Amino acid sequence: MKYCTRCLYPANHPLNITFDNEGVCSGCRIHEEKDRLDWADRKNKLAKILNSYRSNTGRNYDCIVPVSGARDSYFIVHTVKNVFKMNPLLVTYNKHYNTKIGIRNLAYLRTIFGCDILTLTVSPAKVKKITKATIKLLGSIYLHCLAGQTVFPVQTAVRFKIPLIIWGTHQGLDQVGMFSHTDEVEMTRKYRKDHDLMDQEAEDLVGQFNLTESDLTPYFYPHDKEIEKVGVRGIYLGNYIRWDSKAQHEQMIARYRYETAKQKKTFDTYNDVDCFNYSDLHDWIRFLKWGYGKVTDHASREIRLKRLTREQGIVLVNKYQNIPPDQSRLKLFLDWLGISEKELLASIDQKRHPGIWRQINNSWQLLDSITNHANDAGVNQVRLTPSPSPSLKFALTSSKNPGETENNYILIGKGYPQ
Repeated sequence: MKYCTRCLYPANHPLNITFDNEGVCSGCRIHEEKDRLDWADRKNKLAKILNSYRSNTGRNYDCIVPVSGARDSYFIVHTVKNVFKMNPLLVTYNKHYNTKIGIRNLAYLRTIFGCDILTLTVSPAKVKKITKATIKLLGSIYLHCLAGQTVFPVQTAVRFKIPLIIWGTHQGLDQVGMFSHTDEVEMTRKYRKDHDLMDQEAEDLVGQFNLTESDLTPYFYPHDKEIEKVGVRGIYLGNYIRWDSKAQHEQMIARYRYETAKQKKTFDTYNDVDCFNYSDLHDWIRFLKWGYGKVTDHASREIRLKRLTREQGIVLVNKYQNIPPDQSRLKLFLDWLGISEKELLASIDQKRHPGIWRQINNSWQLLDSITNHANDAGVNQVRLTPSPSPSLKFALTSSKNPGETENNYILIGKGYPQ
């Protein structure tokens, strides 16, 4: 397997990645734009876009902002509401695998910023039926989350006639560099299908594994004519603001007491704290399919931001990548869905990438790893110079509810006082 000579990404990245004649991946090359673009100019360009969508009457929202109880939601809402003085309608898809911390972060977000919010909670019976099907079809326990969180904002935009949706950043740029910041790629039906949904739309699943149109309707993308009538467009802040997830989270921790949590399979305590499975079971499945996990994403990001050397990144991958999922969380998921671990693994094994996994004597063997490429030719020639006094410390905040345990999914959580 070919690996980037600067970061840690392999050639089999599911979003596609390319390498130049120095062995540097497209994601690293596009990331170089962060140090040479005129971000003040790009911020002014963003301001002009936002100004053109302000409600003249005040009777409607200026824009829609998709949010959750983790990731960059606080930073996005802070930027839209407090920096650019827009009046957003927040929307969130209930992923069903909610943690107490995530419920709390989301509750504080909507009260701190004083925004209205709409939530889509699909019937648990439908979600379980869809999840059983996507495990067999794609080896994914998370497709309903990806589909729901990317379609509900668009459905809401059409329903309430709010043309502008503001997203954070996108993997096609930030991870694999398939686009430049200056391309100003927007979220569309095609982009969603290609980069978020593993080339599978909800409509494609009708009739498979007994899934009906009724089961999947909550995930159907609005018709092109509906979108054109309202003029819906989805812009990414990451095209106009120099994106640094770690720095942004630390601003939000300091300003708004965003709550963090230790993650079993990565050193990043900021992202995905709202979900039982994303950085645990879902990430383990990703490793079983592609031979690398979320820690590779996080380490590659920190290498590109010059807070981590490639060698330090490899050490972190070796520390976290092979950790199995938390057994209590695995059991929770299996009991919730009503399947066995054997059934789950039987489906996942069929989706293992043949370029990185091979079954030998009834045992799956990982054929290659970034560990074997620490000293590849050209690594020293393309090495980034670390920033002066780089900090890779990720804060663990004190709990707003000390002593609590995370042992069950929270379907509908309570709000919290400030």
